[in-house]
Amino acid sequence: MLKNYMEDTVDAFLPHLIAKYSDICTCDRCVEDIKAIALNSLKPAYYVTHEGLLYSKIDEMTTQYKADLISELTRAIEIVSQNPRHKQ
Repeated sequence: MLKNYMEDTVDAFLPHLIAKYSDICTCDRCVEDIKAIALNSLKPAYYVTHEGLLYSKIDEMTTQYKADLISELTRAIEIVSQNPRHKQ
């Protein structure tokens, strides 16, 4: 099984970050757009084995990892909130 751990991390962090905004759309389209924009800017963390997953989880604990993740998610939220692609 080939998996990008960054996708799991984005899925885990995004709801907490979105909750801090009161004026953004949280429809499926907007949330998926936010994820796509952020993931295109973040370094992927692919793993195939259980050991690879553990290594990715350890890397997630670094301050720089979290800073990069929050920065890119925030940037993506701003982009999508200013330019939503859903029908109004």
